[in-house]
Amino acid sequence: MEHVAPVSVLALRPVFPHPQAIFKGAGIRPVIDGRDVLEEIHPDGESSCYQEMWLGSSETWPLWAAREPRRVELSNNDCVTDCCGGVFVTIQRCGDYVEWVSWENTNDHRVPVPPGVRFDASQYDAELARVVADHGWEEPVDTAARLLTRRVAETDWYKRWDCRPFVHGICVGKRGEAAEVLMRFVTSPFDEGGTYRWHVMTVTAQEPVEEQVRRFVARITATDPRESAEGP
Repeated sequence: MEHVAPVSVLALRPVFPHPQAIFKGAGIRPVIDGRDVLEEIHPDGESSCYQEMWLGSSETWPLWAAREPRRVELSNNDCVTDCCGGVFVTIQRCGDYVEWVSWENTNDHRVPVPPGVRFDASQYDAELARVVADHGWEEPVDTAARLLTRRVAETDWYKRWDCRPFVHGICVGKRGEAAEVLMRFVTSPFDEGGTYRWHVMTVTAQEPVEEQVRRFVARITATDPRESAEGP
């Protein structure tokens, strides 16, 4: 008789990176049946599912399950996984279930990886939606990155200035007293091949984040980024 994996329960929790981490965005970590599996198989790793990856439509969320199998990076060593390794899993929607199979630990091949896991698709989808809607954990800089992403998307900024967003272009750049959000993009076609540029939005705790975002958007929409943005 074919063995059928029991149905597991997925929980997602936001975590802040360690203070010296290169990537400053909060990560979303999976907890399966109450177990932090990344802590077990990659204890020193950072979550690869950064907050900025969850700000688009549900189909773009890093843990979204589609009918087509998709290999997903779950953790890294605060570096590119091709260089320093990490944890991967293949995610697929199969009828009323979501399956996580073919786990890989390229950080340390000696560490046993979990067996395949099945989730009830309704519970799985609800948990993804819940963590996206939960903003109670955010620091002001996380809120600023989220609101700025939404506000820029609502404008014609990229089209107006003929720019292309860099991968996960709006993200937390620094935390603490020097908190800032980076807005990274490529100008095109005015520069040969496009030039990588960025705007920096400082974030303070002394003023409502919404007002800081409003003022920043008003400034960048009124100026040509090839003249006002920072660049190489």
